[in-house]
Amino acid sequence: MEALDELEEHSHHASSGFDKRVAVTMAVIAATLAVVSVLGHIATTEELLYQQRASDQWAFYQAKAIRRYQSEVARDVLGGLGKGEAAGKYAANMERYQKESEEIQVQAREFQSESDHAGRKALRLHFGEVFLEIAIVFASLAILTKRTLLWMTAMGSALIGLATAATQMLVR
Repeated sequence: MEALDELEEHSHHASSGFDKRVAVTMAVIAATLAVVSVLGHIATTEELLYQQRASDQWAFYQAKAIRRYQSEVARDVLGGLGKGEAAGKYAANMERYQKESEEIQVQAREFQSESDHAGRKALRLHFGEVFLEIAIVFASLAILTKRTLLWMTAMGSALIGLATAATQMLVR
């Protein structure tokens, strides 16, 4: 909000029609930048949350693998001691842990995929932010130098930033 307030103050001080047009352009760019920035932060947060979920699932997978191995050892030891009934219980546990591990692995891969997807979206939004910030710089220079070329450059950069940010909806 500080940027918008500052731009509003500068637009009041703008004396020429050119300055006013550039100031309005800057206000629109700044508002767009704010929206793109928030969307970028949301996408980054989603990426991190999905990555954490994937990490949790992989830790759960490892725990199941350890339990399966322990059941395998217990089955072999009890089988060697002639305790077939007790060994059968551990054999059933091994099968259950194997099946659960496969399900956990599928879920972990899904979370990793979601994290990667959110990361690609966030990257596009962050690149869009960069171009929008550059646009504000060029617009500021246009006001200071009264150069139309700089104003057009600012608008071009803003359009590139907006287009780059908008492409995040196309990311798969």
